[in-house]
Amino acid sequence: MLPVVETDEEWDAIVPDETVMRAGARDLCARLGLAGAPLTRFADGSQPVYAVGDALVLKLFPKAAAEDGRTEARVLSHLHGRLPVPTPRVHDAGVYENGWRYVLMSRLPGENLAHAWNRLSRPDHERLAADVGEALAVLHAVAPGPLADLGPGDWGAFLDRRRAVAVEQQRGHGLPAAWLEQIPDFLASVPLPRDPAPCLLHTEVMRQHLLVAPDGPRLTGLFDFEPAMIGHRAYDFVGVGLFVTRGDPHLMTRLTASYGQAFAPAELLAYTLLHVYSNLPRYLRELGAPAEGTLTALAEAWFGAA
Repeated sequence: MLPVVETDEEWDAIVPDETVMRAGARDLCARLGLAGAPLTRFADGSQPVYAVGDALVLKLFPKAAAEDGRTEARVLSHLHGRLPVPTPRVHDAGVYENGWRYVLMSRLPGENLAHAWNRLSRPDHERLAADVGEALAVLHAVAPGPLADLGPGDWGAFLDRRRAVAVEQQRGHGLPAAWLEQIPDFLASVPLPRDPAPCLLHTEVMRQHLLVAPDGPRLTGLFDFEPAMIGHRAYDFVGVGLFVTRGDPHLMTRLTASYGQAFAPAELLAYTLLHVYSNLPRYLRELGAPAEGTLTALAEAWFGAA
């Protein structure tokens, strides 16, 4: 029921087309014994994701992202019940047709933290920041076990590859020359471990991937593990600084105190520039830049603690 999606052009034509996607989701649900269940597509996210009734979620991965589907199912199965914040429970996962994969998982309760944030109080924000730190500490302490093959493998080689494309990646996103010309020297000035203790990383810890209880400052879910990999724990704090604490030094302090370790701002900005999905112009638009206009000052502004 779903056509092959291998190229960006096919993705842009098919994945947003709800007529095509819904027909495929219905057919797959019928094969999974869920014929007739109400389907509601979530507006957020890069992959097509549907609520199936009130209790289940169906996430679809086209052939171009099939490996992400395998990763999501493996990581969720490994983590179920191990973190202080709930993660989805995998009910079924596998191959659909034409290279598509799927993960059928439990639906977590709560409201997306990105939507709830502005109406929560300052004490709520601090409590939630501490809870995120605690959850990350437990995640990073989980033995990778059968997930040891996830990710880049040789971390030092991964960093070398990312350094080689860092400037061009940001140029492609439209970063002004005044910032671009600073990147090579800044990255050369920041020592990063080439063989760190391996940790299971979420890689995109952000308010958009957290759920919160409607009746109080309590996390009820962490989801979207498709980009998870094994690597250096500091890499996970890129998303934390950009999308959870968002340049607030007091929240960063609460979070890292709960986590049990703080990281140098320059280290976290270096990982920001090396991150697979790095888009510095977007972050500058959302978080702003210090008057000094240097990457060193930017590191303090975004990742500094109080």
